[in-house]
Amino acid sequence: MTDGPHHLAVIGAGPAGLAASLAAAARGIRVTLIDSAVAAGGQFYRRPAGGLGARRPRAVHHGWRTWERMERGLALHLQAGTIRHLTDHHVWLAERSAATAGAPAGFTVHALLGPLQEESVAVRADAVLLATGGYEKVLPFPGWTLPGVVSAGGAQAMLKGGLVVPGRRAVVAGGGPLLLPVATALAAAGVEVAALVESLDPRRLPRAARASVAEPGKVAEAALYAARLLRHRVPFVPRHTVVEAHGEGRLEAVTVAALGPDGRVRPGSGRRIACDTLAVGHGMVPHTDLAEALGCRVDAAGVDVDDEQRTDVPGVWAAGETTGIGGAALSLAEGHLAGRSVAARLRGVAPDPRSAARAVRVRARARAFASALDAVYEPPAHWTDRVSDDTVVCRCEEVTAGRVREAVDDLGAGDVRTVKLLTRAGMGWCQGRICEPAVAGLAGCEQIPVRRLLARPVPLGVLARAGSDADDGPPGGDSPPGP
Repeated sequence: MTDGPHHLAVIGAGPAGLAASLAAAARGIRVTLIDSAVAAGGQFYRRPAGGLGARRPRAVHHGWRTWERMERGLALHLQAGTIRHLTDHHVWLAERSAATAGAPAGFTVHALLGPLQEESVAVRADAVLLATGGYEKVLPFPGWTLPGVVSAGGAQAMLKGGLVVPGRRAVVAGGGPLLLPVATALAAAGVEVAALVESLDPRRLPRAARASVAEPGKVAEAALYAARLLRHRVPFVPRHTVVEAHGEGRLEAVTVAALGPDGRVRPGSGRRIACDTLAVGHGMVPHTDLAEALGCRVDAAGVDVDDEQRTDVPGVWAAGETTGIGGAALSLAEGHLAGRSVAARLRGVAPDPRSAARAVRVRARARAFASALDAVYEPPAHWTDRVSDDTVVCRCEEVTAGRVREAVDDLGAGDVRTVKLLTRAGMGWCQGRICEPAVAGLAGCEQIPVRRLLARPVPLGVLARAGSDADDGPPGGDSPPGP
């Protein structure tokens, strides 16, 4: 261990990363909080830039008081030098580091600097906490690449961060709890929301009733969204899905159709809705790249952790959506517990569970609620039947559904990796993070975690210099670029 305060690197400054940083710093741990955004908060607490002059940034948020408390706490720790916050730092690798003459064994976190991302820095730490969040799952359909088609989270980010709306008349579609706040926020911002199209059959909701009783706040939140949608006269269209987006050069309309009990589109049920924006999403996927590179155990639900949020790799903790999609309350509880655990374990003692009993209860309830929702909000069955052969599936490499099917039917591909080698699907900039669920669905094979050495594209010059840019500087300053 290092002399003086132990050092924790927290990757991700959303709810989980912030809660973990504050909990660890309050217990004497030196924290470096590393995030790709220019301000703390993550997607959930995303706020407009100060230059936009937003009068009421809280208007598109809930849980704003929690954010204000965390923001004040972060400011105090920054002033005291117990936390340093590295903004616009894009982490591409976290790895174990061997002991050297100047530093003991631990971990090194490598990050690209700024928008150009041509310089890299490295932060050495005794422990790493992964709070990398998740990203949206968007299933392809004919026309989904038209300008005007955005992800549900993308529409929300535009409104929260830029105070702009993606269009004047929108359809919000797909499946999952995110659709409610997105449709509500767009309507409140003056967008005519022509329809909220949800693939869920409402008759499945009672399956989540038991977990909902333990989370009355979530039920009240959903009721509030529903009331606001009624006030804005937003039509709710359940058991339907978007089957095609239409337009010459940009989106002009979408066709939605009813789903039968088996998940197939009912013949003759399609209807066309004019719109210039389609905000579509089918849930979230945990971001696990850094955990996989470190050798942590990962499954389809996310990074596997114990009751203290420890992974199976000593010195590595994980919290928030990277361990499983569950919302901000769960992320906050997991982050708090992880920060406490780091502080205790780095000192060689076990954390006192009695002092964190409330966070443990919140985590248990939130996990149960999230599991219940997962069982309810399943992607529509047979969605691949609606993807025509000429539909682009991998946007980076412009691979169509027909080429994926050819790789399986004619060339014998039986897994995503073989499809990738035969078609280049997933070899582009996103490295399959966006298209992999769709490719797996079209190929009819299981989507298994893929261990990627690097979490993002890195210039070759940065890789050449990576061995000489380590930094273990004082907690108050920024990390210097490599030579």
